[in-house]
Amino acid sequence: MKKSSLFLFVITICLCSISGCTSRQPEGKTIITFQTWNPADYGPDSPIYKIIDSFEKENPDIIVNYVFTTSATYQEHMRVELIDGDGPDVYGISSGARFETFRLFEEDLTPFCERAWGEDFRSMFFDSCIERVSSADGKVYGLPLGQTYAGYMWADVNILKEYGCKVPTNYTEMLETCKVLRENGQMPLMIGAKDNWMALDMWMSIACDCDKDALYDAIEGNASFESEPIIESFGIWQNCFADGVFQEDAFKTPLYNTVNDKFQRDGACAMITNGSWAMNMYTVSDERTREVFDREGADHDVFLIDWNNDGKVAPVTADPDVILCLNPESSKKEAAFLFMQYLVCEGQDLLVNQYLEYMPSRADMELSVNGLSRDGKENLGTIIENGKTNVAGPRGIEYEDISLAVYDVLEELALGKITPEKAAEKIQQVSIKTIR
Repeated sequence: MKKSSLFLFVITICLCSISGCTSRQPEGKTIITFQTWNPADYGPDSPIYKIIDSFEKENPDIIVNYVFTTSATYQEHMRVELIDGDGPDVYGISSGARFETFRLFEEDLTPFCERAWGEDFRSMFFDSCIERVSSADGKVYGLPLGQTYAGYMWADVNILKEYGCKVPTNYTEMLETCKVLRENGQMPLMIGAKDNWMALDMWMSIACDCDKDALYDAIEGNASFESEPIIESFGIWQNCFADGVFQEDAFKTPLYNTVNDKFQRDGACAMITNGSWAMNMYTVSDERTREVFDREGADHDVFLIDWNNDGKVAPVTADPDVILCLNPESSKKEAAFLFMQYLVCEGQDLLVNQYLEYMPSRADMELSVNGLSRDGKENLGTIIENGKTNVAGPRGIEYEDISLAVYDVLEELALGKITPEKAAEKIQQVSIKTIR
């Protein structure tokens, strides 16, 4: 490079630094960053790209920088970024303990919502959803992007039939079915208990089957975890491992993509635990999934069982799957909220009615999924009906210390290291110290 050219290059770099060129922001454009683990990025056909593209066409002065982080590392990764001041403008967070503990990094959205939708904006959403994103004084700190129901199991009916089995309706039948599957070299009911949320989902459904009031009263500190119904639920959970209902390496196995792939993409196991969001098995374009779910005679059932054999099927728990939050440190809050608004309106329409990523969080939203197979329609009907008549309460435990303590004892119970009574005692000791 000639000296004169080098001089001009250095001067240009200096001037750019002074004028802010290094931000690389196109003239007249506002760039906002959206970071989440869900909606997921599973390729160019992922619905999130269609939503962003549509938003940018309607808002040509805004560019969305989408950052996807896998679910296994997302929550802690997000916490570090926000603490360091490097967080995105908009981010997704899970409901329960995570949402509550991130409050310092969540902008009060109430004034934004009132300007966008009016003072009665809360009526747009189902009560169960808006309550989970609100504080005790009524301020709204997130927008619920769809709702999910947990506690479900999924069965490949044809595999069960191959061994003379049917979809279980209670624990006794589940025990016998898993015994037959094992005797034939097949996996029993598979659970990805390495994911603490998956283990909590299933245990909470069991506990709610034993006595939902006892569970939620204990979570809120209005009753003891050492009550008979909760001890019973810990006993059932432990028996699932001792009796061979769950696979031996459950706490070393993640749901995604190990357990889920074995069921969804390989068609190689009879039953797994997963929630209502697994309905997207009927809509994703993945070729291996389509081969399993679209093959002639394919038959899959979403189901619940009576865990304590009292004649009543277990309920599900419900929560917003992803809560959209606005970073208080963002310098582009208006543009960021405009994108959040688009996500829960036009975006949710696509995510629910075309892809079945979630069930609706908006009360004003029409559920009209097109193109489902007969099998898919039947399972969607089951989920909708349970959502109307068989919801025990919130999914998850909003108090982080209790949530972590429960997961720890669930693993100890699975390994036979403690008794159900001792597990309840350990949780109660944490509960007494928990500030609510």
